[in-house]
Amino acid sequence: MQKVSCPNCGAEVTFRSPALPSRICDYCHTILVRSGGGIEQVGKAAVLPFDVSPIQIGTAGTFDGRDFTVVGRVRWGWTDGSWNEWLVLFGDGSDGWLGEAMGQFMLTKERPLGDVQSDPTIRAIILGERVPIGTEAQVDGETFIVSDAREATCLAAEGELPFTAITGTTIYSIDFRSTTGALASLQREKTLSSFYQGRYVTLAELRPRHLRAIDGWPMPAYGT
Repeated sequence: MQKVSCPNCGAEVTFRSPALPSRICDYCHTILVRSGGGIEQVGKAAVLPFDVSPIQIGTAGTFDGRDFTVVGRVRWGWTDGSWNEWLVLFGDGSDGWLGEAMGQFMLTKERPLGDVQSDPTIRAIILGERVPIGTEAQVDGETFIVSDAREATCLAAEGELPFTAITGTTIYSIDFRSTTGALASLQREKTLSSFYQGRYVTLAELRPRHLRAIDGWPMPAYGT
């Protein structure tokens, strides 16, 4: 854990993991990046739009027997709506993403592209092609089907992140589903791609604590 002063406003900023180089100041929303032992300012994050998510920075839970804490968020938007990607930091220092869209939750972890790019569909996307809904891909011998493909724009971000989330950045986002309930996502920004794999989860399964109180929503017993 590293604590520094924000070079813009002087507020204390905490970096909890050496694997997460980007941090957004909680007070002035300046985007900070660790570089060469120092802190660099690379712009400002937009103010997050209002939503009714029960998740917030500091929410803690358990996934497959491993404790995690929510440390960051990116809000993505597209022509018909938006969704949250919450960054979770596990006790062993690894991280994952808790996606939240239309009341559903999914938890994924990044996989090296070398593990999956031998599949023709995934390789085509990485090389810049677009694929129609229903196209199949093979990952570890399991069939995944393209269920959604869209352009998405970074609306805002907060907390700690593994990359610099600049407001207005646009990506091509492709979602895959399998018949077993597994899911995957491939995100491409210009010539850079990232692949994530995981599954759907429920709040009850994660048993999250420190949830955000929402008017009209009964807080579950585990949520406080």
